[in-house]
Amino acid sequence: MVYMSYLEKKELQTFKKMLMHEQFLPDTLGITWEQLDRANWAEMVHLLIEVFPGVLAWRVVLEILNTMNKRRICSLVEKELKDQIQAYRQHVVKDNFPEWDKTIWPGNQEDFLYREVEKHNAILPYLFLPRSPRGRQPNTVVIHGIPGIGKTTLARKIMGMWAHDKFYAHKFKYAFYCHCRELNRVGKCSFSEWIEAQGLRSQALVSKILSRPDQLLLLFDGFEEVTSSLITGTTGLIEDWNKKLPGTLLLGSLLSKKMLPEATLLIMVRPTSWKGVKFLVKNPSHVTLTGFNRTETLNYFGLYFKGKMMGDEAVDFAMKNAILLSMCRVPVICWVVCHCLRTQMEGTVDLTKACPNATSVFVLYLATLFSTIFQKLSSRDYQKQLEGVCHLAAHGVWSRRSVFNKAEFQYVMVAETTIDAFLQVNILRKLEGQGDRYMFALFIFQEFLGALFHILCYAEKDIYYHWLSRKDIQDLIILSRESETYDSQMGLFFFGLLNDECAEIVLRSFKCQLFFGNKLKAVKVINTLNNNQCCETSQLFHCLTETREENFAISSLEGYQKVSLKIKSQEDLEASAFCLKHCRDLKKVELTLSRDFYKELGPSSAGLSCGIQVKEDEILFDWWQDVCSVFETSENLEVLTVSNSVMNAPVMQILATTLKKPQCKLQRLQLENCNLTEVSCEAMAFSLRHSRLLTHLSLAENNLMDAGSRHIWSALECLMCPLQRLVLRQCALTSACCQYMAPALKNNKSLRSLDLSFNPLRDDGIILLCGALKDADCGLLILELEQCDFTSISCQDLASLLCSHRKLRHLDMSKNVIGMNGMTTLSLIFTHEQGIQVVLKKKTNEKVDMYTRLKGPEAEDGPLKIVQDWDSQSLKIPWKQMQSDTQGTHSN
Repeated sequence: MVYMSYLEKKELQTFKKMLMHEQFLPDTLGITWEQLDRANWAEMVHLLIEVFPGVLAWRVVLEILNTMNKRRICSLVEKELKDQIQAYRQHVVKDNFPEWDKTIWPGNQEDFLYREVEKHNAILPYLFLPRSPRGRQPNTVVIHGIPGIGKTTLARKIMGMWAHDKFYAHKFKYAFYCHCRELNRVGKCSFSEWIEAQGLRSQALVSKILSRPDQLLLLFDGFEEVTSSLITGTTGLIEDWNKKLPGTLLLGSLLSKKMLPEATLLIMVRPTSWKGVKFLVKNPSHVTLTGFNRTETLNYFGLYFKGKMMGDEAVDFAMKNAILLSMCRVPVICWVVCHCLRTQMEGTVDLTKACPNATSVFVLYLATLFSTIFQKLSSRDYQKQLEGVCHLAAHGVWSRRSVFNKAEFQYVMVAETTIDAFLQVNILRKLEGQGDRYMFALFIFQEFLGALFHILCYAEKDIYYHWLSRKDIQDLIILSRESETYDSQMGLFFFGLLNDECAEIVLRSFKCQLFFGNKLKAVKVINTLNNNQCCETSQLFHCLTETREENFAISSLEGYQKVSLKIKSQEDLEASAFCLKHCRDLKKVELTLSRDFYKELGPSSAGLSCGIQVKEDEILFDWWQDVCSVFETSENLEVLTVSNSVMNAPVMQILATTLKKPQCKLQRLQLENCNLTEVSCEAMAFSLRHSRLLTHLSLAENNLMDAGSRHIWSALECLMCPLQRLVLRQCALTSACCQYMAPALKNNKSLRSLDLSFNPLRDDGIILLCGALKDADCGLLILELEQCDFTSISCQDLASLLCSHRKLRHLDMSKNVIGMNGMTTLSLIFTHEQGIQVVLKKKTNEKVDMYTRLKGPEAEDGPLKIVQDWDSQSLKIPWKQMQSDTQGTHSN
């Protein structure tokens, strides 16, 4: 419109004649000169848009005007467009300062220190870089994050940086922030109209922007505020950005790249919302916002509390409550916790007594807001209104909804005065420009009030409380910690409210009656989860730890004989320390200590003061000590398996100290792929010398090397060592370690099975091993030497061993190339009187019948048991079956 309006009448006619050229207006379009000749400039614009949809109309006009040498018109329009885009940039700066949303932050924002987000600054330069050396730049990036973690803050920061030409200035000439609620409220609208409404006020600028979509950045946020019907599927998605569409189709067309495929998208989304979006998004690159890490959280505590004494008390309290500390990774929740703790300490209250669990901290914080609500509502109506708000909160969590309209509040009997009261104290907030639509100011408020709904007592109703089904309780446990996303804390708050002290705080703070019928129901349900894999043990342990009630944990865990735990964080360790000692029937424990957890137990973290680091390490080691004490105190516990873990020296030392105690009942210990070192082996050997019940030990897949194994062999020299099976598979042992075996095998009378497979012992090591076994009067029955890299050179010693060591019953020699000479040598063992199982593997493609070669002249009556392992499976033939087989044909 702007371009065409500058043309004089004669110039317009020239424009029309050039437009009729075949390259612009082919005959197939059916446009005649008569139609063009009588059209004024405005009619020409409409005709062009109709004939050349989308970007094409702009490009055609621009090319013709340049051909006409209308540089003045072009320069005038360019200047006007630059002025407009500059005005838009100023508008963006104003809208996005400050970066955080003031309506979300209750209380005094001046003590909020999350002004400069270091992690954001680290992420931004790499958002649109290729993920591999030869990869392409991503044009769709999805930023994941739980509620409150900083997604909107990051989006606002990006928009502010773009407005100041500090965010990919060479790539993005234009950027727009789109909150889903805006598309949802405008009704039918074209994308060009939506862009124009963002403060541009210029169709010419809109046309120019959309003519170069490769220079366009679109940020999408707020999917949690949109109903599930917003994204319905791929039907009806279109390309034309001038076409009026409902918000559903417009958003879907943009996300799917059906519309403006060259544009770059940046999508901010919660884990729960992503499930409804991901089917539209093509080939995205993913980034996860993690919020405060442990160091940043503790530093925030130190900065928030001005006085050192008060700060030290708050930090100490937080470190001893790992669940609360993990919640503080969300910056706004960290502020809420600090604010609450400061309020309690200013009242000279002991924090450990005032806050028995993490849930109680949020009870006390909300209590300061509820005092205003009490004044707004009569005591007769108060509980009924609270019930309604809690009902809506719970319903929203169960159905994964965050936004509620006025009709939904009315349905649960919540009056307008109640809504106003909750708005006044920032528990609820009204969505701008959306009529009577509301959401909780912080999602954690919705989670807490949803949990409260399940223990409120309704004295005036036929039922006293909201009864939970078995599935409800199972789902609450899952909701307490869903995978890595922490989608909801409602389950954790539910169990926290079952704590008697916390319930007393609720009663005092909220002036409402509570009923614990669901507490008894929870015990019964948890009892049955032992044989039901509906949730991870770690999820259940988190819930039981939040109750902080030993009797409740003991009753709930009755009958649990086996638990599998993945300890990846401090809260996992604390939960394990609390719950394991209450599993009275426990027989087997499976543990995994992740590498991330090892970092937390490692050297001092950058940025933490030495004093805080030392104190935190003490707390973590105390929790690990509590875990290990279970192996000492539990009467039925016999098996401990630790796999795919990192057992550093201090952790291993604590475990070894427990194992050596006479009260320890462990019989089987597996420490496989646990990154054990020589120091760890020394600690393990110390335990072996003192243990009286440990009969099975596996240290497989640890890089022990010869130096580490020496400590284990020295422990076996002890005459009192009860070990019967020792597994040292794939431990990087060489022939040098075999010299340490002789005294161990000579003195140890209990060892029955030894597995040295997948160690490069070679011929030297096998010869040493055979010599040690021949000289020793041990009771070894099983010897496994799979893939130990020996050849036929060792077979003479092995044959001699089999003849002299009368107790040996099983010898695994598979995956070793012994060749024809080796097999011939081994045939001597058929003169042996006792039955032996020999496992062989054909490593090459030699056409040799091992069975025929090794059966020997007395095989029919001989007691030797042979197992042939031709490929990857081992065929184990029972001795009696072997006897019957040797009496028949041997051709198979």
